[in-house]
Amino acid sequence: MTSTSLWAALAVAALLATGEAAHAGEGHDHGSEAPAPAGAALPRFAAVSETFELVGVLNGRQLTLYLDRTADNSPVRDAEIALEIGGQPFKAEAHGDAEYEVVLAEAPAPGVLPITATVSAGDELDLLAGELDLHAPAHAEAATAHAATAYTAWFVGAIAVLALLGWGIQRVLGGRRVRTGAAA
Repeated sequence: MTSTSLWAALAVAALLATGEAAHAGEGHDHGSEAPAPAGAALPRFAAVSETFELVGVLNGRQLTLYLDRTADNSPVRDAEIALEIGGQPFKAEAHGDAEYEVVLAEAPAPGVLPITATVSAGDELDLLAGELDLHAPAHAEAATAHAATAYTAWFVGAIAVLALLGWGIQRVLGGRRVRTGAAA
């Protein structure tokens, strides 16, 4: 094998080894857009009526509430919010501008928690209902499986490149041996 064909074989092996990693899967685009942060989203619930929209975000034991008007999405300030979470009553305290907060005694257990909110703002009174789903995201297992597949592909590719490199070196060095023999 000549030196040129050895380098060509190594180049083909390198391209084959890295081809799977550069392939964009279904629904993926490796364009110029910056990737979205890959953090876990906090559990949340939404409860909507004709008058109000209430969104709650749970972070450990702290439940932050955002209350808006349904008609124009404007924040509702100075409201009174009474919650019933899984059968336990809580009163939300104003926290910041148009934000409310409830601190739970302990972090809720996994599962679906029914939430009922009684909202009083000025002369408006409304009852809202929602559910807080505290299950692990389904795509977490798929992401782990995809990462394992990618690492396996890189490992197999690296082994293939090393094997081709060893074979090529053996062929080059084997061709340079001086052969001696008896004259016939």
